[in-house]
Amino acid sequence: MKNELQHININNFTTQNGKVLDIPLSYQLFGKELYSAPIVLINHALTGNSDVAGENGWWKSLVGEGKIIDTSQFTIISFNIPGNGFDGFFIDTYEDFTSQDIASVFLEGLKNLKIEKLFALVGGSVGGSIGWEMLTLQNDLAERFIPIATDFKTSDWLHSQCLVQKFLLESEEKPLEKARVHAMLCYRTPESLNSRFNREIDPEKQILKSHDWLNFHGKRLNERFSLKAYKLVNHLLMNISGKENELENIDAEIHLVSVDSDLFYPAFEIKNTYDLLKYKNKNVHYHEIKSIHGHDAFLMEYEQLNTILKPIFLN
Repeated sequence: MKNELQHININNFTTQNGKVLDIPLSYQLFGKELYSAPIVLINHALTGNSDVAGENGWWKSLVGEGKIIDTSQFTIISFNIPGNGFDGFFIDTYEDFTSQDIASVFLEGLKNLKIEKLFALVGGSVGGSIGWEMLTLQNDLAERFIPIATDFKTSDWLHSQCLVQKFLLESEEKPLEKARVHAMLCYRTPESLNSRFNREIDPEKQILKSHDWLNFHGKRLNERFSLKAYKLVNHLLMNISGKENELENIDAEIHLVSVDSDLFYPAFEIKNTYDLLKYKNKNVHYHEIKSIHGHDAFLMEYEQLNTILKPIFLN
């Protein structure tokens, strides 16, 4: 059963807006048998899923045997955001959900599995934001919390970018492709694109190679991801409701990881969160990935991320 998609039914779940629903929650386990080793929960990013390790694992550079999050030392669990489609489940009424609802569903999943304590909770991008929500709801859940390229709230800037995404996702023609093209410009930077493509033209297609690259990402996501799922997770990004006064109750040792060139969750926002928590005398640490690649650097700069995470995962 290990690594295979497993399922929990969360029955009679009440959303923040009062809807009562039965929610199928799927997850995968990697590494040591459950209850035999310290447990690490990894929350996936927007178009990610529970498949964090192994041949197709989207974080296999970090998670695996002998790697920083070592499957020979830890039990790793990852839930799918309900409605992301990885398990075949979609949500039509996506506006019924907030990131806090997803956090509550994940907590119910852990409760169902009789997991009371995590060695670490790790999340990148929206997965990290859901992690913040989980810890404000259950302050003593994790010994260590590592939110990467993310923050506890939806800033005006993030909301604005997601609003553009929403407009594009409501287009009649190629909505998902259009949204992905715009999103790639949020996830990367001018320096990243300019240095990579240098205004070069594709000789066959007679368009800029940067244009062709954006088209490729739009089409590829359209082939593997659902419009319903994209609308849901974009909506979650618009509704991260963390409040400053809730953060000081979190018991975990917190390691904030930013990217200096991030245009989606800017480093200065994460540094502000660090300063706030430091002022509250919390056990908090700030780490910064240096990269020209922007938000996506947390999926690209593995050597830097390995260096940051290594001392945190020395068990």
